[in-house]
Amino acid sequence: MSGASADTIFALASGAGRAAIAVLRISGPESAAALTALCGRLPPARRAVARALRGADGEVLDRAMVVWLPGPGTYTGENCAELFLHAGPAVVDAVAGALGELGLRPAEAGEFTRRAFLNGKLDLVEAEAVHDLVAAETDAQRRQALRQLDGALGALYRGWSERLRLALSRQEALIDFPDEDLPPEVEADLVGAVRALRAEIAAHLDDGHRGEKLREGLFFAIGGAPNVGKSSLINALAERDVAIVSALPGTTRDAIECRVVLGGVPVTLVDTAGLRETADPIEAEGVRRARARAGSADLVVTVIEADAVFEPVSGGLVVANKSDLRSDPRPEVIAVSALTGEGLDVLRARLAERAVALTQSGGPPPLTQARHRVALQTAGRWLGEADDAAAPELRGEAMRLALRALGSITGQVGVEEILDAIFRQFCIGK
Repeated sequence: MSGASADTIFALASGAGRAAIAVLRISGPESAAALTALCGRLPPARRAVARALRGADGEVLDRAMVVWLPGPGTYTGENCAELFLHAGPAVVDAVAGALGELGLRPAEAGEFTRRAFLNGKLDLVEAEAVHDLVAAETDAQRRQALRQLDGALGALYRGWSERLRLALSRQEALIDFPDEDLPPEVEADLVGAVRALRAEIAAHLDDGHRGEKLREGLFFAIGGAPNVGKSSLINALAERDVAIVSALPGTTRDAIECRVVLGGVPVTLVDTAGLRETADPIEAEGVRRARARAGSADLVVTVIEADAVFEPVSGGLVVANKSDLRSDPRPEVIAVSALTGEGLDVLRARLAERAVALTQSGGPPPLTQARHRVALQTAGRWLGEADDAAAPELRGEAMRLALRALGSITGQVGVEEILDAIFRQFCIGK
């Protein structure tokens, strides 16, 4: 697969804002010429060298560290260069302007990684891992993205494709040579291979969406009756004022969200309206939304007053707030005081345990993308069609369609229609 491009691109690879250094990346066939024009001569390959960068009129734009990276042994597989500039906006703009005058163009979002994919440096699964690694908020997300970038997930999918390809070749032999008295075990083996692969894909899909939940983050809904201290509790867990706290029942009318990290997992805590019957149409809408959020949440934390009767939510946690006023010794209840902080460490630990349990996976690397899930579901359906096929030709066609679905995950088959959707999520310099 070739990704050769006539364009040479550049982009800022470091973040915006005040900093000491700004990194400008260049990739494409004119990288060497552009670097020579800026520096006066091409630096030694793969060595950081101090150079004065000059514009077309000879004016010094900056004194920078430059690195010349000849392809194909680069991130994109093309000739590349990196300029480590002083990070003042005027410096960056001046150097970018000089590159534009030399015929280079600004990169589009994700274009460096797209070129890496097109030049065979990454498969699509690894390319998506680059995006996830850049976006990682927590150590758990970082580890998952690195595991995917290391190729473990892509290797799993490519292994399945290779096994299916081998079974399909046996099926083609049965179709092409029906009168050759091939041993009956040939058909039995390929049917067994199809069933085994279908079972493995089904087991991979039956993962509780753990990888996707870690990638996107979890939602924990905090619910309960009005004025039990839900807003005070979310403020205490967030360690900042997120929700308005008032002694008046029904203060919270809409879902209020805040992002925290629990057990290395990003979690959005949702403070919902107090659950009660009300004639106020605005509060009633808040109650309706609260019930809806609780129904879709990964965990429901029900807040009650000490000694109050409650209906347990399956799989949820129950928190008795205001323990500074009255204790609740029931073992199924976590007693806390949002006012004094009593019991909050215990609650945080329990929430972290749930977050880890909902996202942790052992064995093969977890499925992390909705796109992968859809492709695997499609492959599984076609493998089911192959298993049920009444004729060898129908079985072979179903197997080919399943193979195409598997190949679309890693980019082994034509996937032009999904490339834009993937790479537009990237930042410009990646």
